[in-house]
Amino acid sequence: MKRLSHRRRGLARLATVATAVTLAATVTGTAVAAVPAASGPAKKTTSRAARVANKPTPAAPFFFLSGILPSGQMYVYMPDGKGGFDSRSGAYLWRGLKYSVSVDPDLTGYQDGSYQVMSNGVVNLWRGGHLKKVATGWQQYTGVLSPGTLARAAHPDLLARDKQGVLWRFQTKANGTLAPRVKVGTGWNQYSQITGVGDFSGDKKPDIVARDKKGVLWLYKGTGDGRKPLAPRVRVSGGWNQYNKLVGTGDVDGDRRSDLLARDPKGGLWLYKGTGKASAPFKPRVKVGSGFQQYRDLF
Repeated sequence: MKRLSHRRRGLARLATVATAVTLAATVTGTAVAAVPAASGPAKKTTSRAARVANKPTPAAPFFFLSGILPSGQMYVYMPDGKGGFDSRSGAYLWRGLKYSVSVDPDLTGYQDGSYQVMSNGVVNLWRGGHLKKVATGWQQYTGVLSPGTLARAAHPDLLARDKQGVLWRFQTKANGTLAPRVKVGTGWNQYSQITGVGDFSGDKKPDIVARDKKGVLWLYKGTGDGRKPLAPRVRVSGGWNQYNKLVGTGDVDGDRRSDLLARDPKGGLWLYKGTGKASAPFKPRVKVGSGFQQYRDLF
């Protein structure tokens, strides 16, 4: 019964995402033909919904993996609860989408919407099949993510890096709008990738990881303090320049620990399962898919 409940809940959220994508197609373009699919996990799954053994939490949330093609088509992959993904869903065109940030607005442990940053600097919130404009002028930012709530608030934060390398925190509100930004730190242009959803270190506070230009991955533990939300960095390991995309989607394998995904230049998708230990936050990688080079972005 527990797994069936998670399956139905996951399907409901996938339907919401599909509705949002369909609306995007209606507003900004039309549906187009699908391209050859990227393959999912090496071991075939039989369900279209996630089979999650444990209830998701804000520290180890259940998010989808989404991919955007160069044409603007978006596809959604639901975790199978075993460390892989079910077949992709959706094939609609999003015109002008620069990048997207998946969020859990009410901290239920489930993805319930996303902030869409458009090429003209407009930020829209998609939730429940509805579009809401929440900000403008975001051309100044080169990257945006949402690891969760960094200041123990009732709603998650957005982190945005500007062109000068300054990292800013935006507290989201109940209605989806954004509070005035707060400066987190400088020097973030040293990193080529920044990501994270949920807790990597085992203290139930959301963390992020950042890869520098030499390929070293660094862990920034969350502090829970909105004035200084990230602790000093801790080295994880080197060799991460073998990947052209790092993405956090929360708990992929259903063990109540947030994981990390990495894509190599040939399109291979690798899962680094979380350990819940700051000293060694990830287990050795496991390949969970191929063909993901077709996407210009994953989130």
